[in-house]
Amino acid sequence: MARSRGSIQLKRVYEPPDPGDGCRVLVERLWPRGLSKEKARIDVWLKQIAPSTELRKWFAHDPAKWDEFQRRYEAELADNADGVSQLMDLIQKGTVTLVYAASDTQHNSAVVLKRFLETRLKSAAGKAKR
Repeated sequence: MARSRGSIQLKRVYEPPDPGDGCRVLVERLWPRGLSKEKARIDVWLKQIAPSTELRKWFAHDPAKWDEFQRRYEAELADNADGVSQLMDLIQKGTVTLVYAASDTQHNSAVVLKRFLETRLKSAAGKAKR
């Protein structure tokens, strides 16, 4: 019998935590500036799932580089079986909120990560139905 899966949400780390967040996973390599651990209320800090330092610095949150950033980050995720597996396990248990620090809510690594994970979940669900 297949386990039910949770949902994946996105939230800026500077927004107040909410009980509906479920498991709050910080998906940044660096701790967010000016934020205490108590206020952030992070359940899991998954540094290794964040874009590499080189990719993060290259992108520099430049929307003109967005398409290429997505392609490169997805390639990194495809090579990051351990980090992806940890997140998939958490999602199988319930709601997971990917918490990020970027001020741009449309062009950030958490957006790419959420889409990547949802694609994996759909693929796994399709295989389970066969």
